Amino acid sequence: MGLQDYLRIFRDRWLTICATTIVAVLIALIVTASATPMYKSSSRLFVTTAQSGSSDAYQGGLFSQQRVKSYANLLTGEEISRRVVEKLNLDESPRSLSSRISASVQPDTVVLTISVVDPSPTQARRLAQATAQEFVTYVAELETTPGKSRPPVKASIVDRATTPAGAFSPRPLRNLAVALVLGLLAGCGLAVLRDRLDNRVRSEDDLAQATNGAPVLGNIHYDKQAVRSPLIRDLGSHDPRVEAFRVLRTNLQFINVDVAHKVFVITSAVPGEGKSSTACNLAESLASAGESVLLIEGDLRRPRATEYLGLENAVGVTTVLVGRVSFGQALQRAGDGFDLLASGRVPPNPAELLQSTAMLTVLHEARELYDVVLIDAPPLLPVTDAAVLATESDGALLVVRHNSTSRDQVGSSLARLESVGARLLGTIVTMSPRSRRASSAYGYGYGYGYEPDSGGEQDTDLERVARR
Repeated sequence: MGLQDYLRIFRDRWLTICATTIVAVLIALIVTASATPMYKSSSRLFVTTAQSGSSDAYQGGLFSQQRVKSYANLLTGEEISRRVVEKLNLDESPRSLSSRISASVQPDTVVLTISVVDPSPTQARRLAQATAQEFVTYVAELETTPGKSRPPVKASIVDRATTPAGAFSPRPLRNLAVALVLGLLAGCGLAVLRDRLDNRVRSEDDLAQATNGAPVLGNIHYDKQAVRSPLIRDLGSHDPRVEAFRVLRTNLQFINVDVAHKVFVITSAVPGEGKSSTACNLAESLASAGESVLLIEGDLRRPRATEYLGLENAVGVTTVLVGRVSFGQALQRAGDGFDLLASGRVPPNPAELLQSTAMLTVLHEARELYDVVLIDAPPLLPVTDAAVLATESDGALLVVRHNSTSRDQVGSSLARLESVGARLLGTIVTMSPRSRRASSAYGYGYGYGYEPDSGGEQDTDLERVARR
């Protein structure tokens, strides 16, 4: 992955990053607020050796430096802590006290710093001072050899312990800064992980990978008004959703200029992708460009087109297929140049009806009478109806909902079409975010979009050529 990929992930997953960072900062605040303040007091010791000359002084200095390093380890042992506990009559164990004692040595010096932390600033000073005094006594006892009146090494207190003015820990600013950095890093890592594990379609690359390079013919942005006004006939001619279907219409006409495509199955992988509203609006857009269009409601199980168009569903595909009415008698006018063949009553055997000889006859008649025939078919994965219809058409258009349909679902849909010898002509993306960045994620396979004239919807030159 390149830099642009990471930037896209961080931009798309900003909520994950922010949430993780906020959680980390809140944890730091809670830990900091609930932590007991600890105070630190320190005392410094100076270690010397007895010497008689300049050479002895130099050797003694080196000896003292080596000795100081060993003393630092002794200071954190339980012996010094035991002596301090006895001296101050403390109500705690030497091991507990030794865990709060630390010692450090300044490099290339004989200065030893003793530090003690305690919840009480006064007690911290007492402990640090008592530790330093007991250590001086302990060094004298340790370094004095039998028969000698004084030890060759001596530790002296040069800086007495003082009462600390402020708490040593917790440090709110430091804790929050560390939590902020760690939260951001964890959030970015989690965002990348979620992106790698996320199987939903979010770009043209995702679709190309799942469909073996089938073109994206249209990109229908999310429109909150679509719930109240699902049809573009209710919108102004310059509305972005109207323009999106104009682009889809033009791209559909130029899928393959050498082969005449008249019958299209519009389907999806699963329910809820917006295929029925897409079929109705595409039919409306084609009719407004001068095409004679027939929309067949091929979803015999859950018909929705008649509901969108406000037409009757009592007579339609099923009544024609069983011979109760003729093809022409079942047609309903849905708009100028736009007819509808409703689904009719829900049958007990939809798949058998759709693959019957009578259905082939209906499609043959439709080819003869209309420039374009659109079939609003059921989803591909739950039932086999759409695959059956796709074999009887010139190809299928797969409606894919942005950030909802998974690549696996798209791939399974393609496999189902290929298993029956049907062809996927292209995909239509629905519910994509209305932003320049999101729009660029779905570059059209056939880029013939145009800006409408102010006088109303006009045919493009390419469309007029296509109908000659």
